[in-house]
Amino acid sequence: MSRFIWPLVGFFVLVGFLGFGLTLKPSEVPSPFINKPAPGFTLPQLAAPDETFSPEVMKGKVWLLNVWASWCYACLEEHPVITDLAKTQGVPIVGLNYKDVRDAAITWLERYGNGYVLSVSDTQGRVGIDYGVYGVPETFVIDKEGVIRYKHIGAVTETAARDIILPLVRELEQ
Repeated sequence: MSRFIWPLVGFFVLVGFLGFGLTLKPSEVPSPFINKPAPGFTLPQLAAPDETFSPEVMKGKVWLLNVWASWCYACLEEHPVITDLAKTQGVPIVGLNYKDVRDAAITWLERYGNGYVLSVSDTQGRVGIDYGVYGVPETFVIDKEGVIRYKHIGAVTETAARDIILPLVRELEQ
């Protein structure tokens, strides 16, 4: 009889872990980068590849880094929200075009609109790795000193923009 007890106990322990795991929200994966300086980089601009961009340029401003790609369906879903944040709320947003083909990305922006201050091209995905990107889209709120204050995994919804991102940006601008 006892030879059946241990496998049964093991089974229930595994079911318990599975049940707990199902209650977690994948968009709330903790980031080790919160409250740490944003990794530095220099990348070519998407629209002007002979010109570069570095986050140092944004020092003194609260801004968003939005990781996106033309092949990403969720990026298309969030794009109107990101564009609205930039155009109607005045939030400066830099796009990090992740593991994408330059011409496809430019065509995508022409088709769906471009609310970004500018986009940079991370064709190899190295900067994305430095920022701990799990997948696209992801959005980072970076303060005036260049410190990451928030990371949103997945598509930014109107609710997330209104209730989390915009209030945080306004608070950091003070």
